[in-house]
This record gives sequence, structure tokens and C-alpha cells, in this order.
Amino acid sequence: MAFPRILWVLTPLALFFSACEDYVPVPKPRAYPRVIYPEKAYQAFDQAYCNFTFEIPRYAEIERDTVFFGEQPESDCWFNINVPSLNAQIHCSYYPVTNRARLDRLVQDAFAMAQKHNIKANYIEEIPVHRTPDRVHGIIFSIEGATASGYQFFVTDSTKHFLRGALYFNTQSRPDSIAPVLDFMRQDVNRMVKTLRWNSDL
Repeated sequence: MAFPRILWVLTPLALFFSACEDYVPVPKPRAYPRVIYPEKAYQAFDQAYCNFTFEIPRYAEIERDTVFFGEQPESDCWFNINVPSLNAQIHCSYYPVTNRARLDRLVQDAFAMAQKHNIKANYIEEIPVHRTPDRVHGIIFSIEGATASGYQFFVTDSTKHFLRGALYFNTQSRPDSIAPVLDFMRQDVNRMVKTLRWNSDL
């Protein structure tokens, strides 16, 4: 007796579906682009247009700010430290301190800039900076969450100098994916603050 043609079709299908009864689909974990980190190495930042020195990464590029929202910056010492390989940028702005009222205003503005990220931040840690022999005092703001800037700082000698910095990434804020790169760049910002020295001729 000839095997019905319809069974030639149905039999393989029946075997296929019976074999799939115990299959439970499992979603693949989210994948992120692989990041190749540069080797840690530093060099001195000692420019005539700034009244301080510190160490910056060798894999960074300096870009001076000549225009700020269409106007000239308050100081010649406004610049960005760019790390193209990590899409990272540290905005640095220096202000001369002329009196106590100006210092108080600059400190208030630095706190206000950090608090602007509080809407999306999960937590803001304020890390004090006190290096009395070098006259370097201030705060590092470590901001957790989907914020535009996860690491900021200001330092001052309380009489003549005030420097503010903020770390940004040229990408959408995704805390999970950007966390390793943020940790890498935090080390560079900490190095800047740790090695900062004010010019003594002022």
C-alpha cells in the first residue's frame, strides 16, 4: 500500500514540534560595544594662559574655549580636555578671585551646577579636597544615575584662584554601559586634582 503523500509532509512536522516541546526561549543578555582603554600615562599641563599646573592624560587633547554661548569667556584659561577614544571631555573653567563675595558666588554656582543633575541622579556624594600645604581646597561631586555629568569638582586657594571641572561623555547617558568608562575617567580627574599646583608668582 502506498504511503499517502500527505503523511510525507505531516510526519516530519509532527516530529519537529514534538522535539520543541521542552524548549524554553531565553533572551540574550544586552551587549555593549567593546571599549579599548588606553594605557594610563600622564604629562604636565603647564600653559602660560593658566595660573596653575596639573597632570593630564597623555591620550588627551587640549581644546581652548574662545567662545562661551556666543560671548568671550570670563578668563583666557577656559579649555576642554578631550579623550576622543572614549568620547569623553572634561570642561575646565578658571576664575580669578578678587574678593570674598566673588569667591562665595563661585562656590554657590559650583554647588548649583552639581545640583542641576539631582533630577535624574540617584545619589550625589560630596568628596572634600583639603591639601593645606598646596593651598588646594574644594569638593569633588560624584553623581550616580543617568546624568549628563557624573563627575565634577571645584578647587580654590580661597584668595586668588578658583577652578571648576566637569566630566561629560559625547553619548546618551546609560549608567550601566558607561560605568566602566566613567570609573576610568574618574581616575584621571582625581589625578588632576591631586597634582594641581597654583602659580606662586601671583
